[in-house]
Amino acid sequence: MILYGASGHGKVILEILESMNDTDIRVWDDADKPDMWQYPVEKPVAPGEPLPGKMVISIGVNATRRKVAERFKTTAEFGTAIHTDAYISKRATVGEGTVVMAGARVNPDAQIGRHCIINTCASIDHDCVLEDYVHISPNATLSGDVQVGEGTHIGTGASVIQGIRIGKWCTIGAGAAVIKDIPDYATAVGCPAKVIKTKQQ
Repeated sequence: MILYGASGHGKVILEILESMNDTDIRVWDDADKPDMWQYPVEKPVAPGEPLPGKMVISIGVNATRRKVAERFKTTAEFGTAIHTDAYISKRATVGEGTVVMAGARVNPDAQIGRHCIINTCASIDHDCVLEDYVHISPNATLSGDVQVGEGTHIGTGASVIQGIRIGKWCTIGAGAAVIKDIPDYATAVGCPAKVIKTKQQ
């Protein structure tokens, strides 16, 4: 597996791959970075060149992760990285390029899009729908039938009650309690969560 991004986030995903007994891991980064433990950090191949394996993008910033996915969309086969300590219902779906950290729970009929991050101990309940490039931070909780639009970031420890619709490219602050729908491009914080700004990306 090729791990694209030699950051702290990349360290977590690298250990996920190790937990999956992946014995052929390569780490790529555009910047000059020191080795990641025993794994040397290499420069990526140029766009259009064939890749020597499947890729997972280990970049936490949703918009940047999308740019990298677009850059390699014609040549890369994207894998998934799901920690052996995560629970994924056999009736849930997980899109290509998505990573699921230790302790996370994804319940029946949840649909997780492409290149998402389900971070440590996050909980995704039944019938939730997460579009592409969503990041659910550590210990965040989505109750049943929540929909989250493309590129949205749900902050650490945030809670979303059942049936809520959150738009695309939103930011939900850490510890927020979302009890009303959130429009596209909004930043919402607090308990209950209130929109404090809306900005087109």
